[in-house]
Amino acid sequence: MSEQRRIERQQLVHYLQVFNCITGKPVGSIGNISPDGLMLVSPLPMLVGARFALRVKIPEEGGALRCIDFQADCQWSREDVTPGTFDSGFALVEPPADYVQMVAVLHDYFRFVPEISS
Repeated sequence: MSEQRRIERQQLVHYLQVFNCITGKPVGSIGNISPDGLMLVSPLPMLVGARFALRVKIPEEGGALRCIDFQADCQWSREDVTPGTFDSGFALVEPPADYVQMVAVLHDYFRFVPEISS
């Protein structure tokens, strides 16, 4: 018996974009995130060992965007299983409070909570 999807999937990469702080241009999307770092999914490989000034734009109520700026060192970069994309691991340099708060909010929002059967 086939089931049809009732809830449309959302492509998170469209919502969690990362920008170059200096140029304002997009560099990729957040693949995963922690208080100490993130994995960036991008169309180009990132320079391992380099420090990047990055920005995430978070939507707020009323349509405004809040910018969270941070610096991160690229630890590794490799081709993704999806052709034409690369995964790169970044370690944050002194994560700002806004970044840490964003990680906590994302963790709470996407946390899997198992159902408790009675």
